[in-house]
Amino acid sequence: MEDFKPFSLPTVPRPSDIRLFLTDVDGTLTDGGMYYGSDGTEFKKFNTRDGMGLQMLQRAGVKVGIVTSENIAINVNRARKLGLDYLKQGARDGGKLAATLEICEEMGITMEQVAYIGDDVNCFELLAAVGWAACPADACDKVKKIPHIRILTRRGGDACVREWIDQILARQ
Repeated sequence: MEDFKPFSLPTVPRPSDIRLFLTDVDGTLTDGGMYYGSDGTEFKKFNTRDGMGLQMLQRAGVKVGIVTSENIAINVNRARKLGLDYLKQGARDGGKLAATLEICEEMGITMEQVAYIGDDVNCFELLAAVGWAACPADACDKVKKIPHIRILTRRGGDACVREWIDQILARQ
């Protein structure tokens, strides 16, 4: 008798499998560093390859956005520059999952049709709930232990978002 092999989803979705692709900011789109000028101005370094990847997904018909705990103008500027479909800021204490559920309701989709990439404990609840989860190579151990998560080879801020998008688009 053959060994029973339970059905499991592949770790990389096809673009048609997802309707919404979301990403965290700090530690995912950035290296997680907090940079401050002498006048207190905050800076973040984004990787342009990640931005291009998000736009490529949009051209493939996938809605894209950011869900982050912080609420700062830098994120608004980045989302606006890239023409993202969604930006949910200030999503703390379970707020990332709640914000994503709101978007899903607005779009008329389920969490199984959502892909999310995040790196730290404040992303855990959302990563565990989406159909497609990924994290940078330098994500915290708790996130890396989520059963269905795809652990990427690149670190946060080093085009890890693009790495995953390239894998998704390669399955087109």
